[in-house]
Amino acid sequence: MLEVKNLVFHPLENGLEKSIIEDVSFTVERGETLVITGPNGGGKSTVARLLMGIETPDSGQILLEGKDITDLSIAQRANSGIGFAFQQPPRFKGMTVKRLLSLAAGYEMEENKCCDYLSGVGLCAREYLDREVDNTLSGGEMKRLEIATVLARRHKVCIFDEPEAGIDLWSFSMLVDQFERLHEDKRESLVIISHQEKIMEMADRIMVIRDGRVEALGPREEVLPELTGGSKSCGCINAKLRQ
Repeated sequence: MLEVKNLVFHPLENGLEKSIIEDVSFTVERGETLVITGPNGGGKSTVARLLMGIETPDSGQILLEGKDITDLSIAQRANSGIGFAFQQPPRFKGMTVKRLLSLAAGYEMEENKCCDYLSGVGLCAREYLDREVDNTLSGGEMKRLEIATVLARRHKVCIFDEPEAGIDLWSFSMLVDQFERLHEDKRESLVIISHQEKIMEMADRIMVIRDGRVEALGPREEVLPELTGGSKSCGCINAKLRQ
C-alpha cells in the first residue's frame, strides 16, 4: 500500500543544514495500523509532513500502491487517497463547521450526517454546525473537528499527528473507539503518531523514531513491551520515550 524508501530531510536553519530525517524506510500494508512513537523532537511529525507533501525530502521515495508520489503536491496526494490531521489544525475565519465538513467529504453533507461525524469525536453536534472555524473554538475543539474532517472521507491512508493532544479524557476515549472501528474495518490504512499506550495497543506494528532514524520497527507484541519495560503505566511509556 504505502512504501517509504530511504527518506532524507536536511532543511536549512539560519543558513546551516540541519539533519532532521536520516535514511527512514518503512511500509504500511492495506488495512494496517502503524503507530509511530519516540522522543519529542525525534522527527515523527516531520515524517508525517513528508508523507503528505507539506515538506519535500532531499532524497528517497514515497510510493502509494506502487505509484511514485514523491513529487506530487498536497492536493494531488489528497486526491490519490491520503488524509492528514494536523497536530495544530488551521483555522478558517468565515467558514462554518458544516461547510468545512462538506468540503472535506467532497459533497454537500446533510446536517444529520455532519452531526454523526461531530458526535463521533465528542462534540455536541448541532451546537457547532453554524459556528465559524475561527478563534472562538478552543484548541481541543479544533483538534476534534480536524479529525472529523478526515473521517468524513474515505481514504487509502489516514495520517493522524498526535490526535490525543489538547483533548479531554472523555473525548480521547471516543477517538480511540473511532480508531478501533477503522482498524477493524480494514478498509483504510492508519498511520498514527502518538505516545499513548491505548493507541499503541491497537497497532499492528509500532515504529520508534529517535534522532531522525528508525530505532525500532516491529509487531506491537514485540515493540510495546520494550517501551513499557513490562509496566502497564502510560506514564512509564511517556517518560521513556521523552528521554
